[in-house]
Amino acid sequence: MELSTLDYILIIGFFSIVLSIGIIVSKTSGKNTSEFFLSGRTMPWWLLGLSMVATTFSTDTPNLVTDIVRTNGVSGNWVWWAFLITGLLTVFVYAKLWRKSNVNTDLEFYELRYGGAPARFLRKFRAVYLGVIFNVITMSAVTLAAIKIGGIMLGLEPWQTVISAGLITVTFSALGGFKGVVYTDFLLFFVAMGGAIGAAYYLVNLPEVGGIGAVMANENVADKLSILPDFTDKEALITLFIIPLAVQWWSSWYPGAEPGGGGYIAQRMLAAKNENHAIGATFFFNIMHYALRPWPWILVALASLVVYPDIASIHEAFPNVAEDKLGHDLAYSAMLTKLPSGLLGLVLASLVAAYMSTISTQLNWGSSYIVYDFYKQQINPNASEKRLVAVGRLSTVALMVFSALLALLLQNALQLFEVLLVFGAGTGLIFILRWFWWRINAWSEITAMFASGIISITLKLTPLGPWLFNAEDGVFASWMEYPFVVLVTTSIWLAATYITQPESQEVLRSFYKKIQPGGPGWKKVIREAETDKVQIAKSDEKWSVPAGISAMLLGCVLIYTCMFATGFWIYGDYVQAAVLTGVAIISGYSLSRVWLKMKDNIL
Repeated sequence: MELSTLDYILIIGFFSIVLSIGIIVSKTSGKNTSEFFLSGRTMPWWLLGLSMVATTFSTDTPNLVTDIVRTNGVSGNWVWWAFLITGLLTVFVYAKLWRKSNVNTDLEFYELRYGGAPARFLRKFRAVYLGVIFNVITMSAVTLAAIKIGGIMLGLEPWQTVISAGLITVTFSALGGFKGVVYTDFLLFFVAMGGAIGAAYYLVNLPEVGGIGAVMANENVADKLSILPDFTDKEALITLFIIPLAVQWWSSWYPGAEPGGGGYIAQRMLAAKNENHAIGATFFFNIMHYALRPWPWILVALASLVVYPDIASIHEAFPNVAEDKLGHDLAYSAMLTKLPSGLLGLVLASLVAAYMSTISTQLNWGSSYIVYDFYKQQINPNASEKRLVAVGRLSTVALMVFSALLALLLQNALQLFEVLLVFGAGTGLIFILRWFWWRINAWSEITAMFASGIISITLKLTPLGPWLFNAEDGVFASWMEYPFVVLVTTSIWLAATYITQPESQEVLRSFYKKIQPGGPGWKKVIREAETDKVQIAKSDEKWSVPAGISAMLLGCVLIYTCMFATGFWIYGDYVQAAVLTGVAIISGYSLSRVWLKMKDNIL
């Protein structure tokens, strides 16, 4: 595929702006670790919200959505649409709690909520487990998508893509820190969205595709259009709809959609000016992430079924692609090769933007764990701020190198997504309850973490998994694997909670006094403190969780109806589109009323 001079100008110009931002902010970002990892906690909600959206718009996301649509239809996206519930629970219940904690990383929370050696171990272990291992795996999936795009669109070898894409990203990430990441995310969001929408419009209207009407009428597409799964197909209904909505959203830890908030989402909440800005940022992110972004990718995926109905047709069109990189996710990149000059440059720049935004966030976030939760805690407690920033920059480079090497060994993005989901199954309920139930202790989390990992690895890598959950002749139906991991993991950590000693009164009272989580789960601690004439609960503090759950439910109705109404407007089903639009307006008004009451309570 040939790039024109205009395409090169757009791409080089984009690179230059991004690098310039990193260089310009490098001085202030390098002042201390608060600036390097949290930008001094001065960020407004709209900038943090856009940063979250840009971060989750990575190069592997269009490929993942394309793979899902081509394999399971539009309704297959419920596997990640269900995480909206998690996201809005974070918005209306947990965002203000995270901002109140005033910790530097979400792992520092462990020594706020728990005490003693188990808390220190948990913080140290998860710094390596999440900041390095999980982080490297996630970044490798994003880099794998970049490799596939580079191979299809530019004919690049995997190592060429890794070096060219990674070098610029790691440079501005190491120089600019969190401030550089957030500022560039502002630019990256608009470039990425412009490219995605422009590509979708052009590709759906290609002569060989014929427009949206022809796409919907095509025999390869007709059975892929439904937003809800086929309710007569029991297995599809359970795996694509019931399990995500009934179990997955609260039970699974997944980067960017952690129950109770966490990871780089927590990092942005901690960087907000105050609690209201933390709430505003996360709500803005969820609206944009679910209601605005999916349809350009879905449309390209549907159009790709017209042009490339199967993997064989993709291989025939691109014979130079290695066998081990072939998959349905390649269809997105294959379609982009049909873009004209100018738009091609913009879309390539948008994909580079998506890659850089996600990787730069993962690098800064993972590096914050290494610096705050491992290096400073375990290696050099007396390290100067200058030294800590230097370690942050060095760890940024190291994380990039490891993820790039792993990406060269991977094949499929959906494959990795499913493994990560199962690997974190059963741990999510702890992250939701630990704020509101005093009895959860450090051993609860340690047990859940190891139980989930060991069970998942056993089922995935030993004959036990196929024997139990083989689709054809297993002891149980294949869809029961995920609920099985959740049930066993939850049972194990609950047992560990009651077997082990609770946290000390000193730790529990200190946590409650600072956070004021409220609710029946803390009544015993408050009552015992009052008996000892220790005041830990503020008399004017109202328990906001019931209102928060009401807001969460209304928010789900608002965002889901907006997203589905958009789909029906595109499909030309104007009656359903109009009804859903009306429901969205009503739920939006109701949510605004609930939010005003909650806001008064926060202030």
